[in-house]
Amino acid sequence: MVLVLATANRHKIRELEALLGDLPFQLCPLPAAAADPPLPEPGPTLAANAEAKALAAAARTGCLALADDSGLEVDALGGEPGVWSSRFLGEEATDSDRTAAILAALRTYPWHGRTARFRCAVAVADPTGRVLCRSEGVLEGFIAFEASGTGGFGYDPIFFVPELSRTLAEAGPAVKNRISHRAQALLGCRPVLAALAAQAGLAGQSPA
Repeated sequence: MVLVLATANRHKIRELEALLGDLPFQLCPLPAAAADPPLPEPGPTLAANAEAKALAAAARTGCLALADDSGLEVDALGGEPGVWSSRFLGEEATDSDRTAAILAALRTYPWHGRTARFRCAVAVADPTGRVLCRSEGVLEGFIAFEASGTGGFGYDPIFFVPELSRTLAEAGPAVKNRISHRAQALLGCRPVLAALAAQAGLAGQSPA
């Protein structure tokens, strides 16, 4: 059974494939033709964006689709950048630009004032316009004083996880995929996905 991963982010695709690879699906990144125009992100919440992207991808491909939307919430910044985490400096900004901006904004804050969390919302939709599953996951931590580590992507180099005593970028993919906000969000959808696969008897179709 085909499950379209409704994202063009290659890092996110890699994580989703690792987290869902044990389920009996043919995991397919959103085809280029179906990704134009960009999937909608109407906000104002991560959950709303995940649902909108899953519904759009399912409608465009005629297949079951899974989407997520994730954000970094920094308490000292009033929960920002939040839903704007990938866009708060504009479409042309890089991951390095965004992490540098967060570090600059917190440059005078002590450790106890650097609390933050990663939040992820996941939605699964079918081509008939039904949202079959909604789930969220959270990973609590701190904003480090400087970037460290070469793994992961996005804000991982500055997100310090106390239970690991290191940043997510230092943790490695196996550890990250065990504790991450994305892994926790997907846990809530796994029973639904497993049931759908069982009902389909593994027979599926290829996305358009």
